[in-house]
Amino acid sequence: MKKLVALVLVLTTGCGATIAPAATTGAVTVTNCGREVTYATPSRVVTNDTGIAELMFALGLGDRMAGYVIGGGQARDVASSPWKADFERVPNLGEQITKELVQGVGADFVFAGWNYGFSEATGFTPDALADLGIATYQLTEACRNGVGKQRGIMPPLDALYTDLRNLGRVFGVEAKAEELIAGYRKQVDDAAKLVKQNRPKVFLYDSGLDQPFTSGRNAAPHDIIGKAGGDNVFGDLDDSWTTVGWEAVVDRAPDVVLINDYADGEATTPDEKRAFLQSYPPLADVPAIKHGRFFVLPYAALVEGPRNPAAIEAFARFLADSFHP
Repeated sequence: MKKLVALVLVLTTGCGATIAPAATTGAVTVTNCGREVTYATPSRVVTNDTGIAELMFALGLGDRMAGYVIGGGQARDVASSPWKADFERVPNLGEQITKELVQGVGADFVFAGWNYGFSEATGFTPDALADLGIATYQLTEACRNGVGKQRGIMPPLDALYTDLRNLGRVFGVEAKAEELIAGYRKQVDDAAKLVKQNRPKVFLYDSGLDQPFTSGRNAAPHDIIGKAGGDNVFGDLDDSWTTVGWEAVVDRAPDVVLINDYADGEATTPDEKRAFLQSYPPLADVPAIKHGRFFVLPYAALVEGPRNPAAIEAFARFLADSFHP
C-alpha cells in the first residue's frame, strides 16, 4: 500500500502551571520554565514561530500584537492556518527576530522559546531583553531541562495547557483559556475512541539527509503519536527536537513515517522527503518504507500550539484506517 496523506487541519476549540495573582495591582505572577515571573498586562507583543503566533490568535489576542516573526519555511503553515485572517491582519515583521526589531516596533512583551527565537548565538535571550525593559515568556515545550541544551520539562500536551492557562492570566482572558483547554481535552478524548489494541511504531521525520532530525518525548509529536495510538520510536530520548542516526531508525524499524511539512534542508517538500526515504538504501527493509506508510502534518501542528489536538485526531484516523481497514 502506498499512501501519502497531506492534510490541512481545521481545529475545534483547546493543565497547567501553578499560577497566583501578584501582590502588585494590575500584575500577575506565573511559573514559566520553573521560575516565577511577574507581568504587567502587555499591549505590544511580538511572537516568533507560527505555533506561538497561533496560541495568541486562538486566545483572541491578535489586537495585543505588534507583529509576528516566522521563518521562510513556514509559509505553508500560514496558508493552511485556521487563523489565516489573523496572520493577514497582524504585521509580519520578517524572518529573523532581533533586539533591534522588537525595539523598533515598541514591543513590551516577546513570546518565543529556545531555538524558537531565543538563542545565545544571536544574543537574543530573555536576559538581554530584560536589560532593555522588555518582558519575555518562554514556550514551555522549549524550556531547558537542566541537561545541557536539552529541552522539555513536562509532557507535551501539559505544556500546551500550561501556556494557555498562563497566557490567560497574563492577558486577562482566563475564561477563554479554560474554554480552549476543555475543547482540546474533549477532542483528544474523542480521538482515543479510534485507537485500536496494537500500536504501530512511528518515526517522526522532520528533515536531514545525513542525519535525521526527529522528536524525543518532550516535543509535541510524542503526544500526537501516542494519543493517536502509535509509539514514538524515539520516545526514550529526554529531549524535544533532536538529531539521531539513520542506524537507529533502521534498528527501531518503524511501521509508519510521520513527515513534518517544513521547508528545511535539501528536501523541502513532503514529496521530496518521501522520495529520499524511499531511495535511501539502508531504509529499504524498514516496514514503513517497504509498505509505503507515510502521513504528513503541517509544521504548526507538530510544534506546541493549538493545532495539536486536531493533529491527534487526524493521525488516529490514519492509523485506524491503515492497520484496521
